[in-house]
Amino acid sequence: MGSTANNADGASYSVPFFIGGDEVHPAKQFDVTSPATGKVVHQCGAATSAEVRAAVDAASKAFVTWRKTIPKVRRDIFLKAAEIMERRRAELVGYMVAETGASDGWAQFNINVAKDLIIDVAGRIAGLEGSFPATEDEGTGALVLREPYGVILAIAPWNAPYILGARSVIFPIAAGNTAILKASELSPRVMWAICSVFHEAGLPAGVLNMIVHDPPAAAEITSTLIADPAVKKINFTGSTAVGRIIGRLAGEQLKPVLLELGGKAPAIVWEDADLDNAAKWCAIGAFFNSGQVCMSTERILVHKGVRAEFEEKFRAAIDQIFGGAQDAPVLIHAPSVEKNRKLMRDAVSKGARVVYGDVEAEESTKTRMRPIVISEVNKDMDVYQTESFGPTVALFEIETEEEALRIANDTEYGLTSAVFTEDLRRGLRFAKEIETGAVHINSMTIHDESALPHGGAKSSGYGRFNSIGLHEWVRTKTVTFKY
Repeated sequence: MGSTANNADGASYSVPFFIGGDEVHPAKQFDVTSPATGKVVHQCGAATSAEVRAAVDAASKAFVTWRKTIPKVRRDIFLKAAEIMERRRAELVGYMVAETGASDGWAQFNINVAKDLIIDVAGRIAGLEGSFPATEDEGTGALVLREPYGVILAIAPWNAPYILGARSVIFPIAAGNTAILKASELSPRVMWAICSVFHEAGLPAGVLNMIVHDPPAAAEITSTLIADPAVKKINFTGSTAVGRIIGRLAGEQLKPVLLELGGKAPAIVWEDADLDNAAKWCAIGAFFNSGQVCMSTERILVHKGVRAEFEEKFRAAIDQIFGGAQDAPVLIHAPSVEKNRKLMRDAVSKGARVVYGDVEAEESTKTRMRPIVISEVNKDMDVYQTESFGPTVALFEIETEEEALRIANDTEYGLTSAVFTEDLRRGLRFAKEIETGAVHINSMTIHDESALPHGGAKSSGYGRFNSIGLHEWVRTKTVTFKY
């Protein structure tokens, strides 16, 4: 653990980079402000071309030896990192709450999932193997090797920073690559903590590096990293708009990229559903972390036969789960609140009905907003297609499976979805036809676990994290030989 980690708090502390195993404090700094209080919690270093070059060089140098380490060495470092993450849990939770305004529960959940991912990856490292296929020529043998790419650029967001920050680097480095984590400027200390945990666990210098830039430098720093010949592959988790830019820049360099982007997740509530269960999971799926999850439920398609009863139970579930706090939940910044209010005002002005909440409610800060539910939404409303990424959700009334599928698939996004029905055959019929990377029957749209592949379809990206994620970070090499 770095010596500065607990020595200073508040605005006097500056988040360093990790480059070549050392903490680096750039001369240029910027403020990191808490969305919950509006106060500066600390500063952070801002990368220039010098730090970018140093990080690439450090990762390139480390790759020469890291790629040759045996699986047991990597496994033991990963298992040690999980132990350290648990031991430092209170410290790590504090960083996330301070930087993002997250609830303690959401921060704890982040630690739990990140730790599980690390442990699971540790167990999979030894299973990454090649093959010895038969060949068509007698007297000729062949080997198919699986080799790491080299230096990986990982770009992770702020909304689930321990989960997504860890996920972006642990699969590449477990497979023998080295990584540069371009951390979110909104949660840099969280991502510093991920690197700190791994270095405390014994990860060799340069295998995992971290830099941060201030917002005005985003385009320059990102394009420089992607264009660098030493960077061989990129993963990005974030908005579809930025994902398109990352994909274009990588394509120009003929470099592979893994993208996990936005979502507009539908939940179908059929007439035979357990409505108490559906109401609970739709409420959590829509409003967990103030709706700031790419898998958040944004559209609920309710069968006409149970529409009224579901609405009543849904409102009650929201009250029970999210209605008790004196202060409204925090969003990452005021523009996110205003975006959601604007979407709701537009919908209401075009005929939508507010089912729950108050679009114009004044809260203690401009970064706070309580849940809003609307119905009678149509295609003329901006919210029909726009990912709100906030505490708002739209109800639709449906009557046939064909109608439910038409609305569920009428979006550019395809990350995740949910179906609530007591007829498993119907649930599986829906699951086969919904155009998403995951479908969850009788549970919420938010679901991420290490044993299952995670990724999207359509404009929600391509490639997969989690269970098959190690194979994203190796490429095959064919070797033939005569005997």
